[in-house]
Amino acid sequence: MANKEILLVADVFANEKEIDKEIIFQAIESALEAATIKRYETPVKARVAINRVTGDYLTYRRWLVVEPNPEINGDVEFPSWQVLLEVAQFDNTDIQSGEYVEEEIESVAFCRIAAQTAKQVIIQKVREAERKKIVEAYRDRVGELITGIVKRLEKGSVYLDLGGHVEAYIAREDMIPREPIRMGDRVRGYLKDVRSEPRGPQLFVTRTAPELLTALFRLEVPEVGEGMIDIIAAARDPGSRAKIAVKANDPRLDPVGACVGMRGSRVQAISNELAGERVDIILWNPNEAQFVINAMSPAEIQSIVVDEDKHSMDVSVTSDSLSQAIGRGGQNVRLASELTGWELNIRDASLANQNLDEKAAKAKQEFMDLLDVDEEIADVLVEVGLSNIEEIAYIPVDEMLEIEGFDEELVEALRNRAKDALLIKAIASEEKIETSVPSAELLAMDGMDEKLAHEMAAKGIVTMDDLAEQAIDDIIEFTGMNEDRAGKLIMKARESWFAEDKG
Repeated sequence: MANKEILLVADVFANEKEIDKEIIFQAIESALEAATIKRYETPVKARVAINRVTGDYLTYRRWLVVEPNPEINGDVEFPSWQVLLEVAQFDNTDIQSGEYVEEEIESVAFCRIAAQTAKQVIIQKVREAERKKIVEAYRDRVGELITGIVKRLEKGSVYLDLGGHVEAYIAREDMIPREPIRMGDRVRGYLKDVRSEPRGPQLFVTRTAPELLTALFRLEVPEVGEGMIDIIAAARDPGSRAKIAVKANDPRLDPVGACVGMRGSRVQAISNELAGERVDIILWNPNEAQFVINAMSPAEIQSIVVDEDKHSMDVSVTSDSLSQAIGRGGQNVRLASELTGWELNIRDASLANQNLDEKAAKAKQEFMDLLDVDEEIADVLVEVGLSNIEEIAYIPVDEMLEIEGFDEELVEALRNRAKDALLIKAIASEEKIETSVPSAELLAMDGMDEKLAHEMAAKGIVTMDDLAEQAIDDIIEFTGMNEDRAGKLIMKARESWFAEDKG
């Protein structure tokens, strides 16, 4: 059957929607197949083949070739569209299971279904093709800035019109909190994901990710866009405050000044784009302690103690700077921690110094008592950073010899005395463990074992009340257990306290 109208429909849809004409032909074929199937009372299968040049089309009824089904006496389950392999091979000896037997039948007229099935199928196919086209066009743009006009608002989420019938979606959790967004506003976002979905949004945009801040600096600061300045890291509290670490690849360039701009024009433009979010520009430093000091700006740092094993730093600040270092709700220290990748513990310098003085005095007295040295030598050992006899016993001889006034004889004598003191200490500890007896209730408590109970008894922790008065750090120090277990044991021991309070 010839039908020039098919060619006209294919041309119109393909030109209007800018999609492949083959997709339109396939949609019309599907519509004609559906109309053909409706003529039969029982379910059948059909195929329509349209000539892409003339518009002629032929219709075939189809039977799927299947193996005999032993559950129904070797017959077929659906006779209206299945045929046994042995029957099909009477006419075609080469046919195999899974292929189709076809018989040409009378075609339905295209004009009769144009306003019904064909139209719906064509629209659906066109919509699918358009969505696929959008995904293919934007898949390689993930990680870029996207600008669009607010098309609609739904429960805090925003739909952006990017032009060309393309829509992007910003979920509520990806919006800056309390940001005033209205219909028709021009909004920028960071394209974080592109997903091929049968329905709903396909382009997912965020305004809260640190990557958006980085992308805006690339846009607003030419030196960043050209690679003269690198952005090492960024951290955000969306809509409130952000920190960004920068590094210049040219030593003659001031990276912080370039990002701030003349009279703050560049950073102010970015702040305005992010609903007034205040941005601190931090100078990156290869020395991680110095980087942390920069990141804690504007707070002034007195000292830093680095713990490589825990990947943490104890940061001491003056009492006046303590609230500034922590920030409102812990914001400043939290952003600095995210920016540097280190766990930061803020401490009052006066208290920290007091603790250090106490530890130094304790170490000095221990050296004088256990190593049998005078106050002058004990002071020197403390000043070079030695805090216990274990360090003296096992520190390399070369490092000890670097201490001014120390010769080989003195170093050897100190190391031998330290080892003797450690041995005596170990023997005494073993004897104490053997002679100390934990209470029956301590032995019986949940989570306790006999060896641990005797270790605690050796430290003077004999009863449940003794254990309840301990701090987690104290228990960890001499038992070596993890923080979680130590905390559970202490809380278990304190249950009687809470019971008395309720009573």
